[in-house]
Amino acid sequence: MVFMVFVCFSLSSCENNVQNNSNTLEISKGLVGSEKSRPLLRHVVLFNFNADATGEILRTIENEFSRLPEEIAQIHSFEWGINNSPEGLDKGFTHCFLVSFLTEEDRDIYLPHPAHQKFVKLIGPYVEDVTVVDYWADH
Repeated sequence: MVFMVFVCFSLSSCENNVQNNSNTLEISKGLVGSEKSRPLLRHVVLFNFNADATGEILRTIENEFSRLPEEIAQIHSFEWGINNSPEGLDKGFTHCFLVSFLTEEDRDIYLPHPAHQKFVKLIGPYVEDVTVVDYWADH
């Protein structure tokens, strides 16, 4: 059985680390000193898009979600990718977005934030199904 593991690394600088590899983007806001080992609140979002979501629309959705860390200061790190699991257990979910926060309060600011709500409106007509899971990750 194949397992997918998401690993995010934070740099010790206070600048954003941006890594772009074809259809993935990771943004990490650096931590200093003892904050490095601090647990992160992971917000995992899986999308299954309907037939109206053309390639151009999907690229717009990917780009708009990727801009949220620039607009919402409470986002600690962000990455996304397109499913490539050979197991066939994706249930139609093609896109995975991983948004990390330092606190539950940060997540609670993110959810109703106008930039996030604008994104939710944008994708509404194209989403067949969505799954969201939040968990605390110790690393």
